[in-house]
Amino acid sequence: MNLFSKFLKKLSAPKEEEKIQVDQDDSSIDEKFVKQFIHKGGKFLYCADLEEAQSNLIQILKENQWNNVVCFDEYLKEVLTKIKSAKTDKILTNLPFFTNCESLIALDGSIMFSSKQLQEKKLKDLPLNFIVFAKTSQITKDTRDGISGVRNRAKKNSPTIISSVKDYIPNKPETDFMNYGNTNSKTLYLLLLEDL
Repeated sequence: MNLFSKFLKKLSAPKEEEKIQVDQDDSSIDEKFVKQFIHKGGKFLYCADLEEAQSNLIQILKENQWNNVVCFDEYLKEVLTKIKSAKTDKILTNLPFFTNCESLIALDGSIMFSSKQLQEKKLKDLPLNFIVFAKTSQITKDTRDGISGVRNRAKKNSPTIISSVKDYIPNKPETDFMNYGNTNSKTLYLLLLEDL
C-alpha cells in the first residue's frame, strides 16, 4: 500500500514565511514528518520497494557526480555493490555519507542517529552531504519516542552517542537563538522505504 501517494499529489514546497503547526494538524504521523522534513530543506524520495530505492540512489549519485561513497554499514555496502558504486570506510569530506538511522521524528522533521550508525564519530566530523536510507516504521512522534525505541532495540548494548540532524540547509544564517552554534546541519537526501 502506498501511504504517501495521496499526500505527495498535493504536496508543494512551503514558502519560507509559512510556519507548519504539526501538533494542530490532523495529518498522519508520516505526513507530519514529511512536511517538517521538506520545510527544513530536506530532499525526500519515497520508495515503494528496494528496487526503487536503488534506482533513486543511482540518480542521486549521478546528479551530484559522486563516484564514491563513505559507508560504515555492511547491509548498505551490499546495496552499493549491487548498483556498482565505489565505497570507503574512510571519512572524506568531499564524498557523501550513506547511512541508515535510528528514528525519523515527526514533531520537528529531524533524523536521529546513534553511535551504531556514526561509529563513535561526531556529526560535525562527518561529510556535509548525507544520504539516509530509512523505513516508514522508523517514524516516531517525538524525540522521547525515538530514544525509547533506541533503548528497546539496544537492550544491553545501549549506544554511547545519540544525536540528530535538525536542519538540512548548511551555512544558513541562524535565526533561532536556541540553536545558535549548532553544527549538525547537513545537506540530506532521505530514501524512505515503505515497510508497513
